[in-house]
Amino acid sequence: MKALVYTASIARYLLARTLGKRIPLGLLPLRLREMPEPEPPEGWERGKVLLSGICGSDLALLLGKSSPRLAPFFSFPAVLGHEIVAEVGGVRAAVNPLLTCRERGLPLCPACEKGEDALCQNVAEGNLAPGMLGYHRDLPGGWGERIVVHSSRVYPLPGDVPNERGLLAEPLAVVLRGLRLVSVDPKEPVLILGAGTIGLLTVASLKILGHRGSIEIIARHALQAHLAEELGAKVRRNVEEATKEQGAKKYPAPMGPPAWRGGFPFVIDAAGTETSFDQALWSVVEGGTILLLGAPGAVKLDLSPLWFRGIRVFGTCAYSENDFKQAVEVLREGKGLEKIVTHTFPLTDYRAALRTVLSRRGIKVAFRP
Repeated sequence: MKALVYTASIARYLLARTLGKRIPLGLLPLRLREMPEPEPPEGWERGKVLLSGICGSDLALLLGKSSPRLAPFFSFPAVLGHEIVAEVGGVRAAVNPLLTCRERGLPLCPACEKGEDALCQNVAEGNLAPGMLGYHRDLPGGWGERIVVHSSRVYPLPGDVPNERGLLAEPLAVVLRGLRLVSVDPKEPVLILGAGTIGLLTVASLKILGHRGSIEIIARHALQAHLAEELGAKVRRNVEEATKEQGAKKYPAPMGPPAWRGGFPFVIDAAGTETSFDQALWSVVEGGTILLLGAPGAVKLDLSPLWFRGIRVFGTCAYSENDFKQAVEVLREGKGLEKIVTHTFPLTDYRAALRTVLSRRGIKVAFRP
């Protein structure tokens, strides 16, 4: 089968970290290869990949932004792709890519006993190599023609949910877990930083879950802004404008950016960058809550607002089984969300797909293996 394989290399990691988006795509440690089809172990099934998304965490890995301290929890070389819609046993399904105690043949850790797969303590233990589908040396991810998946991780899609909407189940599960963690007051205003896939799904989730307060979002690109407005958010040009209208006051500092007092009770960082996290720290009100969604790269920040302003910060990049199940159910109500999937490419055009993502010409870009 054809598959896109990432091979870890310290030299290429450092080169990508230095050049960032300026790196020639031919220098990325990603190659299209022919490889044997995976054989499913007992209790697993083979699946034919229909769509697999390019996620921000994939880009962070390719561009050298991932933290090296996370390396022990993944294994390479690996076929990337953890946002997956596949045909499994003749059924279209969203695939949960997590490999926790159950799949690893281990007694359940305290987190898994509670159903909190996102917090599994054994993601680098047991009878499987470290990682999850898409970051695993033995179990290929969705950037290939075939996968193998544990039978319990297959979530059939309703017949009226197209593949493109089904592809959003995985990032939507991340959003739903985050909103569950922070218990956003449905009457309070919310500021969302970033209008990519995670940001737009956050708007949709808040609306579907009955949020009645204003939802404001920072959108940098016209297509993002258009979809955010369609979903019911108020688009803002920049954080300062939104924070001022919330009644916050700016205080000039002797060096560097200003400080702020006041802001939004809830700020959701859906961009996962050094800039967005810094903006979140200063646009949230004293005693307010910041929710970090997704998997940002390593950043260096002035964290003084955390204690000076008494801010609570929650972060998540995964989900529980129930969150994933809820995501598939919510997709039935999310008619039109498939517009977020703006481009699809065959594996052979992977460089064009990456250029589309890096140039911000699309939102969710996916492969059709």
